[in-house]
Amino acid sequence: MTKLKEFVLFINHLLQNRQLIFRLIQNDFKKQYLGSYFGLFWAFAQPISYMLVIWLVFTYGLRSVSHGNMPYFLWLMSGMIPWFFLASALQAGTNSIVSNSFLVKKVAFRVSILPLVQISSALILHIGLLLFLIIIFFLYGYTPSIYWLQLPYYIFFAFLVTLSISWLSASFRVFIKDVSNFVTVMIQIGFWATPIFWNIEQVPEKYQWILELNPAFYIIKGYRDVFINHKWFWETPTLTLFFMIMTFSTFIIGAIIFRKLRPHFGDVL
Repeated sequence: MTKLKEFVLFINHLLQNRQLIFRLIQNDFKKQYLGSYFGLFWAFAQPISYMLVIWLVFTYGLRSVSHGNMPYFLWLMSGMIPWFFLASALQAGTNSIVSNSFLVKKVAFRVSILPLVQISSALILHIGLLLFLIIIFFLYGYTPSIYWLQLPYYIFFAFLVTLSISWLSASFRVFIKDVSNFVTVMIQIGFWATPIFWNIEQVPEKYQWILELNPAFYIIKGYRDVFINHKWFWETPTLTLFFMIMTFSTFIIGAIIFRKLRPHFGDVL
């Protein structure tokens, strides 16, 4: 009951300080993307150019990917755009405490909102890339379907799972600098181990469950179910239930560990 009460108090704190949170998100976004003449342009150019390179390599180079009748560029983008959000948000969330050490030392400041601010800033860019994806679908002749209504569901859980992991990684990052490098390496491994530009059907069926343990798998599969496969999230009940249990468990564990270590942040920083 004590943990539940603390969680309710935390949510109330977020609601009461929503204006401060929005202001911090706005300032962080401006600092990251609007600090130079073409800041916002580069924010979109980097992921789009990367997707173009992968598209060219696997369409005209290796030609080893099976993706049905869907244009490969659309299939690729619907997987890479959520991945870019997960990767950038996790990296920013991990460093959110150390990069805002001046706020940590303020007695009245709720440090636990810092990962939320960094992830929300990454979410703004993600929404922009989603709009770009929708435009590309229109240009290819695809029209909206009722399955697009579940897009907020996957955005919410992408945000939640990233926040949950970030509470853990940001807490440990304060005390162990190597955590940042570890997260970077895991993101690089995760990119190639997640079915983003290749189909999971290329893996023997008896080993596919290993890939499904990766939370990024559920999110990326969900985006493709929205735009391409036209499936509802409840059509895969086992995978959905596993993902939710894992996400909420990580959320609770991350919140508890963050709370335990929070009093020591100021001393270390």
